[in-house]
Amino acid sequence: MRSDREHALFELGIKLGALYHQYIGAPINMETLSSLEHAIERSVSAQPYVSSAKVSIDRSIVEEKLNEFGYCELEGKMLDVRIEVQYGSAKVMGRIRYDKERDYPMMLIE
Repeated sequence: MRSDREHALFELGIKLGALYHQYIGAPINMETLSSLEHAIERSVSAQPYVSSAKVSIDRSIVEEKLNEFGYCELEGKMLDVRIEVQYGSAKVMGRIRYDKERDYPMMLIE
């Protein structure tokens, strides 16, 4: 039988992975960033056991990636996401954050 903490960590991992693969590649521009951040937060927060979600898209990276049509695609390196999951007596926090040394968006337990 899984402990509350193990169950919470499993739920957290599923939510981080789903969020990442659902939104990467979405077309964005400087005018749509805030609404996309909010939409991702609301979408994730609708899932079971999520007690909070905070999404930030790095505007400086978006600005440098904008193409001649004024938009680009959301990339993992642009995301900074925090999700908190509460299951029973366990509360866990996870994050998606770009690791410059590895040149990779890491999913972490905090």
